[in-house]
Amino acid sequence: QISPPRLTVASVKTLSSLKLRPTGTRMPSSAKPLSGLKVIELGTLIAGPFASRICAEFGADVVKVESPDGGDPLRKWRKLYEGTSLWWFVQARNKKSLTLNLKHPDGLEILKKLLSEADILIENFRPGVLEKLGLGWDVLHALNPKLVMVRLSGFGQTGPMKDQPGFGAVGESMGGLRYITGFEDRPPVRTGISIGDSIAALWGVIGALMALRHREVNGGAGQVVDVALYEAIFAMMESMVPEFDVFGFIRERTGNIMPGITPSSIHTSADGKHVQIGANGDAIFKRFMLIIGREDLANDPQLASNDGRDSRRDEIYGVIDRWVNSLPLDSVIELLNQADVPASRIFSAEDMFSDPQYLAREMFLQAKLPDGKDFKMPGIVPKLSETPGDCEWVGPQLGEHNTQVLQELGYDASQIAQLRKDGAI
Repeated sequence: QISPPRLTVASVKTLSSLKLRPTGTRMPSSAKPLSGLKVIELGTLIAGPFASRICAEFGADVVKVESPDGGDPLRKWRKLYEGTSLWWFVQARNKKSLTLNLKHPDGLEILKKLLSEADILIENFRPGVLEKLGLGWDVLHALNPKLVMVRLSGFGQTGPMKDQPGFGAVGESMGGLRYITGFEDRPPVRTGISIGDSIAALWGVIGALMALRHREVNGGAGQVVDVALYEAIFAMMESMVPEFDVFGFIRERTGNIMPGITPSSIHTSADGKHVQIGANGDAIFKRFMLIIGREDLANDPQLASNDGRDSRRDEIYGVIDRWVNSLPLDSVIELLNQADVPASRIFSAEDMFSDPQYLAREMFLQAKLPDGKDFKMPGIVPKLSETPGDCEWVGPQLGEHNTQVLQELGYDASQIAQLRKDGAI
């Protein structure tokens, strides 16, 4: 089990699950905001599992259904420790792992029993896969009228592209993000993480909570939350649509600057380090110019508002570049802080581990890997003042909770042994 630095690990459960006991004000699981919700995850890799991870962190009972043949491929992605991805231990925290062979009738029957009692199903199969298993929405809604079904896919459940495979990278491209990312004289670039999947997961959780509120407050039935990865990105594209529709304006790649909003960019210090400065507020810009000794620009009436500054963008960025390049990064940050100008060094993971703000906000949870080795993982977001989320155990071993989940469904030891012998689990 996992805790912020103020908590201690008191006992060890089986395999990778580590049980925490609070020394401070840790909330019991029953007091978390999603306590009492049953979530079934039929997902792999990023979008679906990230959505259910958020539910698990805030108290939902999440059962992750995996194939007995290796489980979620994320278990083997990126950096491995003792054969298991460190990413897996984070992405699957607080979840129970149940292995089901959905091609076996008994495996399918177990899944139906789970779904008959569930509040939310989260899945990110290609559209049509569940229908081929006999688990389309009409069947599931008849089985459990209160069920909320979150469907995450590349292009949604309808439309001419619905059957095409689509990963986050494709969603980022079709949704418009890749087109505007990078420098104008070079091809588009990607962000360093799978941002399309993660944004889609957040929309999925938002949709699920909306559907639950409708069910519980308005007396409504369960419903489908249909999230397409490209639409999740498209929804974040700010003023792109009206600017094109009204003016025919197509936003292009502009490197590190924020187009139409000046100044906001990345600059290089004398010691070769980088700083993001956002001085695009009118009063902030004036303070910024004063602290760097450019009273002429601080008091220039044309630069008192954003439209005037943006029309002289190259001049302003030249001034800032020269100033930042004349000082070491620490001096730049110190002066900008004195003037209340929003700025930040460009943080690496190494910078984060020693940063006072990260530490004060408990953004690193101290955990243990299955062999007892200590490691840190990201803290919980968002921070709720009365019912905070937390991490009770790291990502489980494949099928770690088979017996527990099946016993809760009413299966006895002999039945579970037979299911295992028959290849259903």
